[in-house]
Amino acid sequence: MWVVAMFDLPTDTKKARKDYATFRKKLLKDGFTMIQYSVYLRHCASEENAEVHLKRVGDFLPDDGEVRLICITDKQYEKMKIFWGKMRRPSLPAPQQLELF
Repeated sequence: MWVVAMFDLPTDTKKARKDYATFRKKLLKDGFTMIQYSVYLRHCASEENAEVHLKRVGDFLPDDGEVRLICITDKQYEKMKIFWGKMRRPSLPAPQQLELF
C-alpha cells in the first residue's frame, strides 16, 4: 500500500513559507519521499499502517492551502508509467515485504 500526499500551499508571506517548509519537513520525518515538487510518497505494509500515516499527516496540516492524500495498492503503483522527456524509465520497485507463514 502506498500513501501519496499532493499539496498546493501558499508561499506569498513569510509565515506561509515557514508553514510550507514545516509541513514538508514533517512529511520527510514521517518517511515520505519527494517524487515531484509537492508530491510525496510513502510505502506502508498494510491498510492499517496507511491509516496511521493518513491520521498523522492530518494532525500536522497547515492552516491554509490544499492537501490531498490517496492510498494506492502495490499493483496500481506497478502500473505507473514514468517519462523523462521522451524517454521512458521503469518505476522504482516496491520494497520487500515481510511474509509470516
